[in-house]
Amino acid sequence: MPSHEKLIELLKGTNINYFHCKEIIEILKQTEKDTKGLFGSYGSQRMKDWQEIVRLYEKDNVYLAESAQLYVRNVNYEVPNVKKQMTKFEQQSDECLKRSNDLGKPEAQLLAEHAALLQQIGVKGENLREEFTQVLSGLPEIYAKSIKQIGTLDEALQLYATTTGQTKQQCLPITRHLIDFGNTTVYQYIHKEAPLSVEEPPIKLNLSAENEMKSNDNEIDFGDDNNGASSTISGEMIDFGELNLETGGEGGIDFGDAGDTGDIDWGIESAPTEGVEINFDIPIEEYGIVVEGAGMDGGVAKGDQAYTLLDSPSYRERFIDELYELEAFLRMRCYELRQVTASSNVMFSLMESISTHDEESLRKMLTNLDVILTEMSSEQTRHLFQLKHSPKYADLLASKLKQMLKAVEKIRTTKQVLKDRSVELKEQRVALTPVLEKLIAQTKDLQGKIEQDISKRYKNRIVNLLGGV
Repeated sequence: MPSHEKLIELLKGTNINYFHCKEIIEILKQTEKDTKGLFGSYGSQRMKDWQEIVRLYEKDNVYLAESAQLYVRNVNYEVPNVKKQMTKFEQQSDECLKRSNDLGKPEAQLLAEHAALLQQIGVKGENLREEFTQVLSGLPEIYAKSIKQIGTLDEALQLYATTTGQTKQQCLPITRHLIDFGNTTVYQYIHKEAPLSVEEPPIKLNLSAENEMKSNDNEIDFGDDNNGASSTISGEMIDFGELNLETGGEGGIDFGDAGDTGDIDWGIESAPTEGVEINFDIPIEEYGIVVEGAGMDGGVAKGDQAYTLLDSPSYRERFIDELYELEAFLRMRCYELRQVTASSNVMFSLMESISTHDEESLRKMLTNLDVILTEMSSEQTRHLFQLKHSPKYADLLASKLKQMLKAVEKIRTTKQVLKDRSVELKEQRVALTPVLEKLIAQTKDLQGKIEQDISKRYKNRIVNLLGGV
């Protein structure tokens, strides 16, 4: 085929019909005019071939049937299919964008929970091991704050003891001890005396390597090897002196010669014991012997007894149980007061036990009790208590914080993928726009030519094809 712009455009189409062939022949009339003979026929073979195609099309009006078939297919299938595809792309793009926006809610929720957990513990989350160790040092202040108003329970405790017939010290002993002495060690609570020194067990934070923000050297400290010459207790050095194994020296131990019979010479002259009177009345001070107290002068608090009452797992639970016991008693008293009326027959003993306190005073006691219970059950206190006494809790807590951040990162990645997919679908939808426009234009052109052809057959009467694009 000759190089012609219009011709190239016509041949690029996949659906070449009769009307295209007619246009090609019109173009060939210009390009092949040099081959035209005297009688108007063309010597060009390509011109003859296209004229033969048109002749076969016009035989039995085949071209009209084919054009009608192409027109119906475009109207019923091709154009609706492209429109449907464009609508699908647009819906998928909007859905991806909507899902991306919906993921913002769980992302914000996870970030809020992560920040709230860090705030509850009192750390920033940058170096968990160091921050956990640092925040645990503030536990004594937290315990002191939680029982700051425990003195307000004295009146309620006195009422409970009077009602139950117990002594002041027997009724809720841990609560009474905290009111009188504060948050002392378990040793002082048990032995009724303050220890000379406290050796609290070391804190063990069992953080796995993947949960630590910074790598730490895992060194084992076996202590100083003093060869048995000295020992350290509570920071004070105890000197056992030098062990002199030389024979015959002053202050030494004489084991005798190797050739002796094995008798030990203790450096004491033997003397006959018969007839010697022993005097038992010599003051003990003359011998330089010091008699220690029978435990009342204090000792060293070790192990579980080195913890304070609020820091000891067992005594802390017992104290909370005592608070709930006291709360139940006060609520029962409030209930009994509400049931007492002028006409009711109540026992005089019951009236005497509650006559000194009205419902308002009992509710004030309950309010003071609720304040202490709230402080004892606060989120920060529970987290720090578990961190100190449960080696695995630190690892679980660090793992939970890490999983939250991983989930947030996964959500952000998914959001970005959905946004990219939305943009891609929009581009595909836009790419179909010229295809649809071209298809509609071809269909309308085909419609117009069919109408013109049919109009010529009926003396140029106006013909309109209905149901087009």
